[in-house]
Amino acid sequence: MDLRFERCKMLFGKEGFNKIKNVKVIILGVGGVGSFALDCLYKSGLTNITIVDYDRYDTTNLNRQIGSEGNIGECKVSTLTKLYPGVKGVIQKMDIEWVDSFDFEPYDIIIDACDTTRVKVELAKRYHKKLIMSLGSAKRYDFKKIEVTTIFKTHGDALARKIRYELKKAKFNKNFTVVFSSEEPKVKDKGSFMGVTGAFGLAICSEVIKKITK
Repeated sequence: MDLRFERCKMLFGKEGFNKIKNVKVIILGVGGVGSFALDCLYKSGLTNITIVDYDRYDTTNLNRQIGSEGNIGECKVSTLTKLYPGVKGVIQKMDIEWVDSFDFEPYDIIIDACDTTRVKVELAKRYHKKLIMSLGSAKRYDFKKIEVTTIFKTHGDALARKIRYELKKAKFNKNFTVVFSSEEPKVKDKGSFMGVTGAFGLAICSEVIKKITK
């Protein structure tokens, strides 16, 4: 008997676990945040996950990204689809043209863990009802400052502020779920710490599970 998900079934119940198995999720960006969201969702029983990324691992990824160890120079999507059998991979640079052409309709939940502000804004305007967005996780090391809220209730995050500005400029006032940190950035450069970036990914996974089972 396969006991792999026995503990998940105990927690979520039979009906809840069946919902989790059948939900269709796409993760945009599988770096420090997205790779941990992927790991958590996969180990929670999701069987229909698509990941999108264009980058290859480099040495600076070793401190925080699942799949980077022993795979420097390798494509992130190719590596992760081997580590997580059954996950579908799309090797693609995410820009506005791609958002325009890609069919997001089949997905129940869109996880935005990409770095491009224009793409994040466009996704919010089009798919806010099924969007969970990661905001700034770099430059911080206190996981206790991580919060889950809606975009217009964020504070202390420069990326969130920029996204709010762009959405208001477009006269967009719909809310959607975001994970952010209110911690003041500790450095100007892109210093990063897995205790925060990984926790962002796990928080996103938790929100997905709550959304499915509630």
